[in-house]
Amino acid sequence: MYLLLFKNFFRSRSAYLGLAFLLLSGIVSIYIGKQFIDKQENNIEHTAKYQQDHIQRYVKYFDKEAGLLLYYLKFGLVNNTDNLNALSVGQRDINPSVQSLTIRNLEGQKYDTDLNNPVSLLFGNLDLGFVIIFLFPLVIISFCYNLLSEEKEESTWVLVSVQSPEPIMILFRKLLIRFLSVIGVFMILMILAFIILDLSFNTAFFGFVSVSLFYLSFWFALSFWIVSMKKNSSINAASLLSFWIILIIVLPALLNNFIINRYPLPEALDTVIEQREGYHAKWDTDKKATMEKFYKHYPQFSSFGYPKESFNWLWYYAMQQMGDDESKAQSDQLVHKLWEREKMSRSLSFFIPGLHTQFQFNDLTQSGLSNQLKFMQATGKFHEKMRLYFYPKIFANEPVNNLNWDSFRPEHYHEDFQPNWWAMLGPLFIFSLLLGILTIQNFRKSVL
Repeated sequence: MYLLLFKNFFRSRSAYLGLAFLLLSGIVSIYIGKQFIDKQENNIEHTAKYQQDHIQRYVKYFDKEAGLLLYYLKFGLVNNTDNLNALSVGQRDINPSVQSLTIRNLEGQKYDTDLNNPVSLLFGNLDLGFVIIFLFPLVIISFCYNLLSEEKEESTWVLVSVQSPEPIMILFRKLLIRFLSVIGVFMILMILAFIILDLSFNTAFFGFVSVSLFYLSFWFALSFWIVSMKKNSSINAASLLSFWIILIIVLPALLNNFIINRYPLPEALDTVIEQREGYHAKWDTDKKATMEKFYKHYPQFSSFGYPKESFNWLWYYAMQQMGDDESKAQSDQLVHKLWEREKMSRSLSFFIPGLHTQFQFNDLTQSGLSNQLKFMQATGKFHEKMRLYFYPKIFANEPVNNLNWDSFRPEHYHEDFQPNWWAMLGPLFIFSLLLGILTIQNFRKSVL
């Protein structure tokens, strides 16, 4: 029986075209992801080389004033990129994976990013996550919308019903053939990705495969539910395409608009203004007042006293610090609202399978907003560490050559992500289960 159904399925040209379309799109997306990862790795390598060359070159010219030297020197912090990120680029093409910072004010530096073509950012990347979320459901719809209606429209279902004691099992077997065919293509793509991208068989990879399988199962369950309503082919196709548009495009857009209006971000501009005014205004402010605020922030440096010169590096870096301190309230509010956006989006995504799947992909590949916010937090800690290391040397006018400049290499940040399997797979499983129950009820209401 299965062999016959398999042959009948592959007699249709649409079966070959649909599976070939998925396979080709998937392979292209894997190579696009590989190019992205290669670019990220090159940026990290160039950053390490640039930092060493940059430090060595400047140390030659500024061998006396550490304050002047450190005005220019930049130190790198890298947000580690796993090769799995090639499968779902997320926000890594917008947010920087490498931060190169001076020890001057932080707020003016931490949101710097690479220059990108705005058109390419608008259209996004054709990664495998996009193929799974957007394209696989379309092929599933094209395979399943006429599962029953075609038989009825061609008057062959009456014969099947007479010859089979359980005609619903015929439909289930036909669905299973399509399910195995689509999943087969997906597994081929994952094997190719594993080889081409040199992935590790770890928790994140297993999670990516699991989320994908549950997501594809949801679309098969939805399609079978529509089939169980026993409408004609055109109504089934229109219904499934409407679900695709609503679940993949309309609801995520409405959710995004709602969250943007719920949590507006005027603090983004306020932070920039406060930071710049907090710094520039200090040129015309009494130096003692600036130093008192600085020593209140860093009492361990109060022994350096109050400079009497018209310009002093102690006062200059204190002035830089005040720019960050006076914009801290706006900066904290900005980060808080971004976290609120992330939490609300994640909570509401439980009811939107495509959006939920994208969130899980971003978590597993460490390419979402939460990862970026954690990286920004790590950036602040890294910047503070560098400040506290160099401030005493600058304030004490320590000779530049006393430091081992070759020891300064880019540091790395890695998010320790532990997946919550129920939160990750639960919503997709529940939706699929509910659709399965509704499908059974529809078939029991009347004979086929």
